[in-house]
Amino acid sequence: MHLIIDGYSSDSGILQDEHFLRSWLESYPARIGMNRISPPYVVKYQGPVPDDWGISGLVFIAESHIGIHTFVERRYVNIDVFSCKDFDVEKAISDFRDAFRLVKLRTRLIDREWPKAEAIESGPEGFVYHE
Repeated sequence: MHLIIDGYSSDSGILQDEHFLRSWLESYPARIGMNRISPPYVVKYQGPVPDDWGISGLVFIAESHIGIHTFVERRYVNIDVFSCKDFDVEKAISDFRDAFRLVKLRTRLIDREWPKAEAIESGPEGFVYHE
């Protein structure tokens, strides 16, 4: 499963709080039944466009990873929860909405399981299969 959340926050302070992000990534995997296998990695980013600065965080879990990228000036955040183990998607969406104070968001869930049938030319999610 790959849950993608893109959202706008009402609180730019939380989007630049490295301590908050580190703490969130340290504790959150257990809340959705995942097993953290690394410490969270959190870095501040300043790109060539001054308004594109923010923080990014990543934690490896036995089931894959959780990544978060913030864009403080735009109050925007990208979140990925990527797992080979099922988890409660609605709970995760609600948890991230509350924690990051998201006032507007869009989500997408991608089933990363390989289809059991023969490879096909194109799947319902727009994937193109190659042999």
